Amino acid sequence: MTTAYLDTNVAVWLAQGDLTRITPAALDSIRNSNLLVSPMVALELAYLFEIGRIRISSQDVLLKLSAELGVEVSGSAFPSLIEIAVNERWTRDPFDRIIVSQAKANGLSPLISSDDTIRKNYLKTVW
Repeated sequence: MTTAYLDTNVAVWLAQGDLTRITPAALDSIRNSNLLVSPMVALELAYLFEIGRIRISSQDVLLKLSAELGVEVSGSAFPSLIEIAVNERWTRDPFDRIIVSQAKANGLSPLISSDDTIRKNYLKTVW
């Protein structure tokens, strides 16, 4: 089974049960992959909760996704991610840089994301 990463937006929609916002191709990848998230997704979820953009905490999102879909937080070494991220010059968003680097570090794994900028710059994006 393939390993795929979830971007923050997809993690939120899955946790909310809002599958209508996720494309059929992305849902197929979700159903047929071992799912991981970058620790940066956990941090971005915490920021979104703090500013009121989401209503459930980062920990609760991750617990729900773990229980329902088996999603795990990736344990890749931070220094190796930074080595990749410093070359991701297509964005100034530190979350996107690390999230994409996480997928790249794991053998160019698919990254499930609706983000147009990520999709234009990471060819293994599924949407």
